[in-house]
Amino acid sequence: MAADIKMFFCVGLAVGLTAKCHRTAQPHAVYCQDNKMIYCSLNYLMFAFQRTLQDQWSRMMVSTDQAQFMANLIRLINATKAIEVGMYTGYNALSMALAMPENGRVVACEIEDSYINISKPFFKEAGVENKIDIQHQTAMKTLNELIAAGEAGTYDFVFIDADKGNYDNYYEKSLELIRKGGVIAIDNVLWSGKVVNPAPDDQTSQSLDALNKKLHKDQRIDLSMLTVGDGLTLAIKR
Repeated sequence: MAADIKMFFCVGLAVGLTAKCHRTAQPHAVYCQDNKMIYCSLNYLMFAFQRTLQDQWSRMMVSTDQAQFMANLIRLINATKAIEVGMYTGYNALSMALAMPENGRVVACEIEDSYINISKPFFKEAGVENKIDIQHQTAMKTLNELIAAGEAGTYDFVFIDADKGNYDNYYEKSLELIRKGGVIAIDNVLWSGKVVNPAPDDQTSQSLDALNKKLHKDQRIDLSMLTVGDGLTLAIKR
């Protein structure tokens, strides 16, 4: 086990044993009592969470309940192909990969070297590095390349959580890539309530509000907006 992972194992285990109601431990510990392999695998999520909390932009990470919800959704639809637009430190990509069978594949889009370097040891130690295809370039380039490679209509799940101004573009490309009945999950759609009558000079809130209204009228999908995390939209392709 890598040295940095060892450190987080010790910290994470201590948190899990002494503070089960703590936000960083609670969502996963309850599932690990009778299966050592699952216990170890899910603890890597806690280790990744602990490591991400050290980053100055840790607030960008999805909430633990949101990651758990999406992992169970992936299991429910038997997803084997997923895309994450905005991997950050890999916490949610790891969660999705752990929820998939051995032939599963997560295409993880990330442009920042430092975040990729943080994620890789966790993927390796959790035994899912073969499931996660990190694309170190802009997400739009990756999505376009997947479409050009003939992968349109073959993905089961897409999670969008990157630059908000590009959400509409990511959504349109994802709609091409997703299969009928597949799910596009879009994060931060409530944006701390700022999408309600957004200020004229708040471009991010304006963009999210416009996308929310577009999705509400989009006949290509069935829609559900949940108050999970900072707002999570589920768009199911018809």
